[in-house]
Amino acid sequence: MSETRPTTTHFGYQEVPVTAKTGMVGQVFSSVARKYDIMNDFMSLGVHRLWKRDFMANSGIRQADRVLDLAGGTGDISRLAHQRVGSTGQVILTDINADMLRIGRSRMEDNGIAGNVFYGLVNAEQLPFADRSFDAVTIAFGLRNVTDQNAALREMFRVLRPGGRALILEFSRVREEHLAKLYEHYSFGVLPLLGRLITNDADSYRYLAESIRKHPPQEELAEMLNTAGFEQVRFRDLTGGIVAIHSGLHA
Repeated sequence: MSETRPTTTHFGYQEVPVTAKTGMVGQVFSSVARKYDIMNDFMSLGVHRLWKRDFMANSGIRQADRVLDLAGGTGDISRLAHQRVGSTGQVILTDINADMLRIGRSRMEDNGIAGNVFYGLVNAEQLPFADRSFDAVTIAFGLRNVTDQNAALREMFRVLRPGGRALILEFSRVREEHLAKLYEHYSFGVLPLLGRLITNDADSYRYLAESIRKHPPQEELAEMLNTAGFEQVRFRDLTGGIVAIHSGLHA
């Protein structure tokens, strides 16, 4: 019997047709693309940069590796990956949103990064790459915006070489009760206000806060990685679980 696929999914706290979500998420990121990095610094007080450095420092990515960066946006992870793979490696920066990808490419070029960095307008659920093409696949703060996360994880597994690793940095479930209450107030009280003041778009940042709450918590995402075929699945909380790093091995 064929599997019955759901016809609706969540867009923040709204229930929307599956076929509509990708376009709705695209509108959010097109709206905030120009000031995306400024907002990240304001939202996290710059801590997002430390999270990303930790993510890459413990990634296991080495010289000469071939790395696929999904939902790479404005290029923070790709720049760090490029430092690790060196001149003999390769990084492919991808995003489903053309506005975000355009800014990411400009930033890479402004930093003098060229030659072994490539770019692609790519849907993480349908990767246009051959099986066993990459040593590592990264996705940072992007998985929660993917309509079919299980499909994206299966695609990550497919394009990894044996011994390759999927690496996910994403907002997660805060563990400590008092921190969780403060974080809840900040997410739904302060964050939309910052969005309105800095980007003139409170609604997009309200969606982003809601999307964090709808994202699978640490243990559930780990199980999704196992189901997609990964082995040695691990996760590690940062800042009390505000974000978590997950990894899985293509054995």
